[in-house]
Amino acid sequence: MRVDEAHGDYIAILETGVPPAGLDADYGTYADMFAQLLADEGRTFRVFKTLQGDLPDPDTRLKGVVITGSPAGVYEKDAWIQSLIAWLRDLDDQIPIVGICFGHQVMAQAWGGHVEKSHKGWGIGLHAYDLHAPELWAKLGGKPAQALSCAVTHQDQVVKTPEGAVVLAGSDFTPNGALYYTNRKALSFQCHPEFSHDFATDLLLSRKGIRIDEKLVDEAVLTLKRDSHRHDLLAAISRFLAA
Repeated sequence: MRVDEAHGDYIAILETGVPPAGLDADYGTYADMFAQLLADEGRTFRVFKTLQGDLPDPDTRLKGVVITGSPAGVYEKDAWIQSLIAWLRDLDDQIPIVGICFGHQVMAQAWGGHVEKSHKGWGIGLHAYDLHAPELWAKLGGKPAQALSCAVTHQDQVVKTPEGAVVLAGSDFTPNGALYYTNRKALSFQCHPEFSHDFATDLLLSRKGIRIDEKLVDEAVLTLKRDSHRHDLLAAISRFLAA
C-alpha cells in the first residue's frame, strides 16, 4: 500500500467515520481497510479526513474516489455532510466513485435520491441481497450468483433512488442494497465488504445492549460464522476503480 499526501494521480479515500471503542488499534481505520484491500501495483491512495471537513480540491483530476461508512445520517445538518453533498454534485461524472454504507447513502442523497431512518430498525450481521441485474454484475467481473451475502450494520436506507441509478442487488429488508449508475461512473453498496467477519463481530459486541438490543446482536453474530461474498465484492470494486 502507498498513501500519497501530495496532489497527484491517486484514489481519494473520504473517511467519514472511525471505528468505535478503540477497534482501530486491532483492525485499522476504515480508510486503512480499503487501502489494504484495494491495494494494487502502482495504485496510490490519499486519505481525506472528511469527517473533519477535508475534501479533495474540486479541480484535482482523481483516479477514483471511495467514501467510507459513518454512524452519521446523511440528512443531518452538520457542515461536513453538507460540504460533502455539494462536492459530490460538482464531481466530474467520469471519475469512478464507490460508496459504502454512509457513502452509498450520501451519493444517492446528493444526486436526487432520498435517505431516511428505516422503520424496519437495525440491519446487522450477514445479509443476502438478491442479484437483480446479473448482466451488470458480469460487466463488473463478478462471479455468477443469485445473491450476494455480506456484513451489514445500518438503520438508514436509500428509499428513493436517483435518476440513472439501477438497483444491482437488494432484499426485502434493504430493497436498494446496491446501486449502479448509468449516467456517471458510480457504484455503491449498503453492505460492508471491507469488514472482516472478526471486525464485524467485535463491532456488534461493542454496541450490544448500548445501541443495539442484546438478543438482536447475539443472533447477528451467529450469521457472521457463515461464508460471504465480500472478496467478490471487493474484486468488483477494485476493477471498477481501474476502469
